[in-house]
Amino acid sequence: VLFKLDGGLDHILVDEAQDTSPEQWRIVELLTGDFFAGAGAHEDAARGEDAQARTVFAVGDPKQSIYSFQGADPAEFQAMRKLFHSRAEAARRTWRPVALEVSFRSTEAVLQTVDAVFARAEAQDGVLFGEHRIRHRAKRVGEPGLVEIWPPAPAAEVEDPQPWSLPLAGASDSPAPLRLARLIAQRIWYWTQSAEGAEDPACRLAARGRRLRPEDIMILVRRRNTFLTELVRALKDRGVPVAGVDRMRLTEQLAVMDLVALGRVLLLPEDDLTLATVLKGPFVALDEERLFQLAHERGDASLWDRLRGFAADGGGDPAFARARDFLTALAARADFVAPFELYSALLGAGRGREKLLARLGPDAADPIEEFLSLALTYERENAASLEGFLHWLMAGDLEIKRDLEQAQGAVRLMTVHGSKGLEAPVVILPDTLQLPRPDDGLLWIEDAKGPPALTVWPVKRDYDLPILGEARADRQRAQEQEYRRLLYVALTRAEDRLYLCGWETRRRASAGNWYQLAETALGTLGAGEDEGGTAQAVDFDFTGDLGTEGWAGPGWRFAPGRPAETPPVQEAAAPEIGQPARVHPLPAWARTAAPAEPSPPQPLAPSQPSESEPPLRSPLLRSEAARDDGRRFRRGRLIHRLLQTLPDLPVAERPAAGRRFLDSPLHDLEDEEAADILQETLRVLADPALTPLFGSGSRAEVPLTGVIEMAAGPAVISGQVDRLLIEDRTISLVDFKSQRPAPETPEAVPPVYLRQMAAYRALLAGIYPDRAVHSYLLWTDQPRLMQLSDALLAGHAP
Repeated sequence: VLFKLDGGLDHILVDEAQDTSPEQWRIVELLTGDFFAGAGAHEDAARGEDAQARTVFAVGDPKQSIYSFQGADPAEFQAMRKLFHSRAEAARRTWRPVALEVSFRSTEAVLQTVDAVFARAEAQDGVLFGEHRIRHRAKRVGEPGLVEIWPPAPAAEVEDPQPWSLPLAGASDSPAPLRLARLIAQRIWYWTQSAEGAEDPACRLAARGRRLRPEDIMILVRRRNTFLTELVRALKDRGVPVAGVDRMRLTEQLAVMDLVALGRVLLLPEDDLTLATVLKGPFVALDEERLFQLAHERGDASLWDRLRGFAADGGGDPAFARARDFLTALAARADFVAPFELYSALLGAGRGREKLLARLGPDAADPIEEFLSLALTYERENAASLEGFLHWLMAGDLEIKRDLEQAQGAVRLMTVHGSKGLEAPVVILPDTLQLPRPDDGLLWIEDAKGPPALTVWPVKRDYDLPILGEARADRQRAQEQEYRRLLYVALTRAEDRLYLCGWETRRRASAGNWYQLAETALGTLGAGEDEGGTAQAVDFDFTGDLGTEGWAGPGWRFAPGRPAETPPVQEAAAPEIGQPARVHPLPAWARTAAPAEPSPPQPLAPSQPSESEPPLRSPLLRSEAARDDGRRFRRGRLIHRLLQTLPDLPVAERPAAGRRFLDSPLHDLEDEEAADILQETLRVLADPALTPLFGSGSRAEVPLTGVIEMAAGPAVISGQVDRLLIEDRTISLVDFKSQRPAPETPEAVPPVYLRQMAAYRALLAGIYPDRAVHSYLLWTDQPRLMQLSDALLAGHAP
C-alpha cells in the first residue's frame, strides 16, 4: 500500500474497530508506523514548512464485538488503544478518547433497562472494558417507551401413550416454540391490522402519533432454527406482511424439493421413487389409493409404464390421464426450452404456484421466487439445460442471504448478527432462555514457547488432560462473554418498545440466560434500587390470544417517561385497517386462465415472392451462363439503383455519376458489362414518354405496408414500390423489370409479377379510395412501358 501511494498517508479511519481482527490490526499498525516518529517524518517539515498533523481516527465499541467467528477480538481493540495512546504520548501528540454516551435512537425505557441489565456483576463479564459501569443518556427525554417481559411458553406435556390408545392430538400437544410463534403472530396482527386495535393505545406509537405498521417491527433471534420457520408461517397465516428469514438453505425448502423432483422425473421418468413423489405431490395430487393402485403388483413394469397403461384404458378414473398428460406435456418442452422458461410457465400459466401455496402454505412463496431467480442466474453463466441446472443447484447447496434492511411494509426477521447497524420502533426477542452450546471442535492451546498456537483434537472427557480442560473452559468462557455482548446489541436495536419472551424445554433453563438477566434487571427497577422509573410486576394471560394453547404467568412491564400530551406527527396516511387480506375471496377473473392471444397475420412480401422469378437474360448468352446463380439478379439491382438516384441529378451530370457508381470495385463489373448497364439506364431516362414518371412529383422506392382481408383471414402486405406518381385523380404505380426478352403483351407477363402488382394495387386502392390506380411494368431493355389492366390484375389479387 505504501509503495503504491505517491505522497504517503496523512489520515487513517478505522470503522467498526471492535470487529477488526488481529491480522487487520497488524496492517493498521504498519501503515501508521511513521505517524508518531517525530516531526521529520512528514515531508513538509523537511522543507521548513508547517507540518500537517497526521491522524488516526478509530470508531468502535467493544461491547458490540460479536463477530468472533470472523476473528474479531475485543481484547485486541483494547490493546491497540493502549498502543496508540503510548505512541501519541511519546510523540507529544494529542490523544483524545471520546465516549459517546448519548443515544439518539432509543427511549428512556429501553436505555434504563440496558443499564440495569449490565449493572449486575453476572452480566458484566466480557461487556465491561475498563469502565466502572454502563450508563446511557437518552436524547429522546420524556418520550413514551415500553419494555415487557412475557412469561415463557411452557413445555408441552408429553405422556406415554397406552398401547391401545389412538394417536389423537390434544390441545396441549403443540410444542412450546410453535405456541410462542402463534402468540407473537397474533399480537402483531392485533397491533397492525385488527379493527379492534384501531382505538387501543397499545397499538399506537405514541411518540410518532400513529398506529403501528408491520415495517415497525423487527424480530431478532440468536440462531436460525425451526422456530423461525414456524413464526414466518404463523405470520403469513394471519395475513401479516413478512419479509421472510434473512437466510435460507434453498435445497431444504419443501417447495424447491417438489420443483427439483419434477425436473428429475422429466429427465428420467423411469425413476419410480421420484415419480411417486411427484404423483403424490402438489402438482398431480394423487391420493394414497390411486398411488397404491399404480404400484401394487406391477412386477417388472416401471411406475411410468403403469401410469400410461392406466391412462390409456381409463380404468374408470380420469385422474391417471390427467397425470400422464401433465407430465408428457412438460417432458415435450423440457428438451427445447431453458429451465427458467419451463418452470415459470409451470408456476404461472400452469398454476403450479397456486398448487404449491395451497399445499405448503404462504411461506413457500419466498423459496419459489429464489428458485426462479437462480434459474436466471444459471442461464446467464452456463448453457441452458434442465439437467445442468438441477445438478448445479443441488451440488451448490446454496444458502440465500437476503437484504432485509430495505424491506418495506413487512415485518423483519433476522439474527442479532444480521441486525448490526439496524433499528426498529418495536423489537421482539423470542429466543432468550437458551445458552450457546459448547463447541466440541478443535482446541487451540497457547504454547509457552510462543506462536503459533498448538492445535489439538480433544479426546473423551474420561481421558482429558488438565491443559485440555483449561483450554475448553477458556473457550466456553469466551462464548459466554460474546453471548452477553450479543444481548447488548439486541437490546439496543429497539427505538420505542422492547419485548422479551421465550419457551421452556423439559430441561431446566441454565442460569445466566438473557431472560434471567433481563428479569433480574427489571426486578431491580421494580424495587426502586436504581434511578429512573419503576417497573411493575404484571400477570399476563395469553389464553385470550390462543385459546386452549395459551398460557398465563407473571412478567414485568416498564414504561417510564410518559408525557402529559404528545403532539401527533404529520405523516402519510396509513392504509385502511381491516381484516387480513386472506379472508377476502379473489374475483372470478383472477382464477380464470387468460385467453390465448391471437396469432399475428403472416406477412406477405410481394417484392420477395416465394416462387422463382424468370431469368433476366437468355441462358444461351455465354457471358451470363458462366456466372453463378448468386449473381443473376445483380444487373437488375444495379439498374434499379441507378433509376432511383440519377433522376435527381441534372441531365448533363447523369452519365458521369453513373460511371462512378458502376466503376466501384464493390460491384466487380467488367467494362463492357458496366457500359451496357449504364446505356440501358440512360435510354430509359431519355425516353420522352417516360419523363412524367421521373419528374418532380414522383417518388422512388416507396415502402408500402398494410392489412388486407383474405379468404383465410387478415394478412399483412409489406413491399417496396419502384416508382410512384400521385396526382389529383390518378395514381401511377410503376415497377421496373430488366428481364430479356420482355413479354410482348400483358397476358404473357409471368404470374409472379401479376400477383406482385395486384397486391400493390390493392393496398393503394385502400389508401386512396377516391383515385384511380394505373399499374405499369417498365421493361428497361427496350425501354417500353406496359400498362396492366384492372381486369387482368383482378384475377391475381390477394
